[in-house]
Order: sequence, then C-alpha cells, then structure tokens
Amino acid sequence: MERIVKTALVQLHLTSDIERNKQLLAQQIAAAASQGAELIVLQELHNTLYFCQTEDTSLFDLAEPIPGPSTAYYGHLAATHQVVIVSSLFERRTAGLYHNTAVVYDRDGSIAGKYRKMHIPDDPAYYEKFYFTLGDLGFEPIDTSVGRLGVLVCWDQWYPEAARLMTLKGAEILIYPTAIGWDSRDDEAEQLRQVNAWITVQRGHAVANGIPVVAVNRTGFEPDPSGQTGGIQFWGSSFVAGPQGELLAQATQDQDQLLLVDVNMTRSEEVRRWWPFLRDRRIDAYDGLTNRFLD
Repeated sequence: MERIVKTALVQLHLTSDIERNKQLLAQQIAAAASQGAELIVLQELHNTLYFCQTEDTSLFDLAEPIPGPSTAYYGHLAATHQVVIVSSLFERRTAGLYHNTAVVYDRDGSIAGKYRKMHIPDDPAYYEKFYFTLGDLGFEPIDTSVGRLGVLVCWDQWYPEAARLMTLKGAEILIYPTAIGWDSRDDEAEQLRQVNAWITVQRGHAVANGIPVVAVNRTGFEPDPSGQTGGIQFWGSSFVAGPQGELLAQATQDQDQLLLVDVNMTRSEEVRRWWPFLRDRRIDAYDGLTNRFLD
C-alpha cells in the first residue's frame, strides 16, 4: 500500500527580531498542521538573519545548546500539533565550539535526532567556517514516526556523496534546510544559471538514489551589515522532487510561502525496480573517491 506523507515547506523572509521570527514560524507550523501536514520542514538558521555575511565574534552569542530554549520551543510545537518538525539551529557545544545543526522533533515533542552540517562553505558573504565546526555525526538518517529522514543542510546539497551515503543507510527521503541566494553583482543570466544548477543537482540526487528530495530555502533580501557587499537576495524556489527527479511542487522566488505536498514514501520501491542503480554500482572500483584528487 502507498504511504503518503503530507509535507509542508515553510519559506520565509526573516528579520533581526528573533522573537518575531519564532512567532511567525509557530503560526506557519499551526497553519500547516491545520491543513493536514505530518512533516514540516523549516529553512536553514531560521531563528535569525543569515548572520554569516560578516565575521563578528559577538554573533556567537546567537548560539545555544541542544537541548536548549529553541529545542524546547519547537518540541512543544511538534507535540501541540502532533507533527514531525525539521528545524535548523546555531548550536553551542562549549565555548569556542559551534555547529550548524539540524534538529528533528517527533510528534510527541521529543528530539528524534540531530545532524551537524558536514560541508562548510567559506565564500564572500558566506563566511560559515568562521562560525561552524565541521560536523562530526556523519551521514546518519533519523528515524521518526513518518519515516527515516536523511537530513542534510544547504552546502551539503552539492555533494552526491552525502546523498548517496544517506540513501545507503536507509533514508526514505532527503531533506535540505537551505539559505542560498544571489550576490548583488550577479546579472540576470548568472542568476538563472545559479538557481537552475541548484535545482538540477538536487533533482539529480533524487534520480540517482531513487528517493524524494525536499529543499526549503529562505527568501527576501538581507543587507550586509559590514557594507562590504551588496547583501544577499535569497532566491526562495523551495521545492519537492520525486524519485525520478520530477518536480512535485515549487515555491516562488520572492514571496513567503507555505507549500504543502503529498510525498509518496513507497514509490521509491517501484522506481528502483525499473532503474536498479544501487544493484549495478561498481563498489569494487570506487576506491579513488576517498582521494582529494587523482593525479
């Protein structure tokens, strides 16, 4: 029998008012639950502005422990609405040790598991290596009442190895909380190339692994507090792809949006019978993948 999980993607333009952001997220979670959502996915670092545009030691004050105030907040919302929530937090493990961490809450409000972002970018306006330590939990799916979730975070979405390892460990769906956008200097043609590449690579993960993919991005413009760049225009476009890469739903680029999608968690079985990529992998010939480069 088909197992359908109604999934909600919460795409928002956030502000510097953390309490306002959390209240808005609570409203969106309640709205999604009232429409039958069972799984609700929030965007990357959703409590705050995307603070990684600058390197500022005072911003480490935004981090908090896990468990902590935010996990209590979102856990309560999960229990209140009887839903599974995927959140994205700035984790403080101890002084000087911080992570970009996704936390999953089951429908009883308990923490089902967490994932620490493994691939950390360091580019103009995305100075994440200044703030985040490399993840150390590996690529481990998280078991929940709606299924086994392969949760990854933003920059991880460009790496087929991460998607594959989650799949090989039994993930039924890949989920990517995201914060990505355009530099103010990008012309229209470059903007189109970037957003299409972002969508294409993740649809490729769906195809190569025969598994649905959920990507939730923030939207709206956020200025660079330092003035060194023109800020970031986050490109929204949150979407869900099926196990053949088919687009099941997609949000707009520039609007807040609550996107609800019926995700068939059992269709992968049928697709993998047609396209048995896992069967035909040459695991005897892939040793070179553990090298940085092959001269």
